[in-house]
Amino acid sequence: QVQLVESGGGLVQAGGSLRLSCAASGRFFSSYAMGWFRQAPGNEREFVAAISRSGATTYYADSVKGRFTMSRDNAKNTVYLQMNSLKPEETAVYCCAARLQTGPTVGPEATLGRFYDYWGQGTQVTVSS
Repeated sequence: QVQLVESGGGLVQAGGSLRLSCAASGRFFSSYAMGWFRQAPGNEREFVAAISRSGATTYYADSVKGRFTMSRDNAKNTVYLQMNSLKPEETAVYCCAARLQTGPTVGPEATLGRFYDYWGQGTQVTVSS
């Protein structure tokens, strides 16, 4: 079992930055691929970013490439999402997710919610215009 707790959300002006964290409990964190998703009211859940278990490979939604960076610190059982140049339409609840991974990389399969086994509760990000 893996429990995930997100933090770092809040209110930021358009063009600003936030850094989200997702702390994982349980053992063998370095065996898990991790992802970030977001969901705005009335919208479907949307993939944001994913990272392989070692951190060597990342995968991003086109809409966030060049502005968001996902990273991990396996010694701290934590993944991060650095978000820059935020836009009002990116207001959403941001959740992290985990999957016990067998391969060394992440790719398009990691954009699907069903790829993941565990989910956090989420943290609210509000971007004002």
